[in-house]
Amino acid sequence: TLQNVTIPPSENCTSPDFCWTEGNVTWTLKNITETEYISKCQHIFVNSDLPDLAIGLILLALSLLVLCSCLIMIVKLLNSVLKGQVASVIKKTINTDFPFPFTWLAGYLAMLAGAGMTFIVQSSSVFTSAITPLVGIGVISIERSYPLTLGANIGTTTTAILAALASPGSTLKYSLQIALCHFFFNVSGIILFYPIPYTRLPIRMSKTLGNITAQYRWFAIFYLLVCFFLLPLFVFALSLAGWAVLLGVCLPLFLLFIAVVVINVMQKRRPHSLPEKLQNWDFLPLWMHSLEPWDNIIMSSLAFCGKHCCGFCKCCKVNAEQEGAKDKQLKTMEVYENTMAMADEERGGRRAPAVACVDKTGTNNTAL
Repeated sequence: TLQNVTIPPSENCTSPDFCWTEGNVTWTLKNITETEYISKCQHIFVNSDLPDLAIGLILLALSLLVLCSCLIMIVKLLNSVLKGQVASVIKKTINTDFPFPFTWLAGYLAMLAGAGMTFIVQSSSVFTSAITPLVGIGVISIERSYPLTLGANIGTTTTAILAALASPGSTLKYSLQIALCHFFFNVSGIILFYPIPYTRLPIRMSKTLGNITAQYRWFAIFYLLVCFFLLPLFVFALSLAGWAVLLGVCLPLFLLFIAVVVINVMQKRRPHSLPEKLQNWDFLPLWMHSLEPWDNIIMSSLAFCGKHCCGFCKCCKVNAEQEGAKDKQLKTMEVYENTMAMADEERGGRRAPAVACVDKTGTNNTAL
């Protein structure tokens, strides 16, 4: 469109007929290009006046809701389908070990299977999300799912390698180097945490966290928030302050963590080697070595009467005892839906010891 625009007075006009001066400003006629959008996008918020941040938060909440719903439905579906003879056949096939002295070979074959399946679906997240419910219902043991997950970490590197091989010749060298760094990084993790059975720490850690979460359901959310949000933000904030501040804060905390781990191990295996005061954590306040007080506070805050009392009054304790009795009854009824438990019963176990084991979950111990 032809519009009036200002130009420097020293600029020569193409024609004096199209230039004029008003005070200290010189004007001329010039063609200006304007863009007009004649059609809108077709997304669901196209007619909304919300800012991008609000729309992003809404879509994030919806995606998490759909993701959790799908995962719950997958678990329910697998739990209903994989029962009886089907579950026993799958369990025997996947969890079977080779005869001695080739027992160790089964784990490495599971790694190859995990790598192959991940290469087929091109996503380690999809593969691990598929085997997680199978572990939950007892079809796959944790000891067998561990090498499957390690194999999935190897299989997911094939995507980067294929992408590197598709690069042009001028950048093939550098792209392949990065892809191989990804591959050898995952291989080094397997070398550190699998060949020697004593170094398979993730198995013991997963069982410990699982036992804690089974008794305190809120601990799973707390673990995710601390490990994936609060702790990285804390370290990042310290790094912005400089290396001196980062080392001055993180190094004492790391040494304290190592000391606590060593004392815990010695308390379980060689308690007499420790001073009498360090043979247990009873000298600390209860809230520092037990999750029971935190559980009372959190559960009371979520309960209806938590708005009117502190969580230690009579009404909260009565409700907590009633909920605990219901949980015990449900666990007693549902424990034999797990195929691993049914297999243990078939091998000669009776129901009474299992019920007694479930009743022990009401204690103050962190592990079941």
